Amino acid sequence: MSTYSQELKEQVVRKMMPPHNQSVAHLSRETGISGPTLYAWKKQFQTRGFVVPAKPSAPDRWDARAKLAAVIQTAPMNEAERSAYCREHGLYPEQLDAWKTAFEAMDATGTPADKAQLAAERKKSRKLEKELLRKERALAEAAALLTLSKKAQAIWGNGEDD
Repeated sequence: MSTYSQELKEQVVRKMMPPHNQSVAHLSRETGISGPTLYAWKKQFQTRGFVVPAKPSAPDRWDARAKLAAVIQTAPMNEAERSAYCREHGLYPEQLDAWKTAFEAMDATGTPADKAQLAAERKKSRKLEKELLRKERALAEAAALLTLSKKAQAIWGNGEDD
């Protein structure tokens, strides 16, 4: 197993970032480093706050983590620095503003559902679906019996005629 210097890792990951936007497959062929290793490095840099988008070709397709990292990195910058950052990363300042607004609009008071609550909701949903299916079957049976009784009356008439 090869060990790589931190400088080489950073250099290769920077090639994945805008404006270069080179794919992992291309970098793997170019450097001879395996794809899974490059993906691991990319993930390490993402967790440290670097903007390494999942889909570097289109900033609108970046994952939420990359968008948030870009918003955080540009927050303390003035207009000139922010414009330079946007040019370097293939962004528009309007995109950063829209992302910031979207993050601010998120419900901060909502807590993420825990596994037990999700399991209970799934169980309740399955129970309701079963009940609905049972009722649909009963309704279909009742409709069939009504149709058959009407046909029997039409064929044999009312039982009171005899």
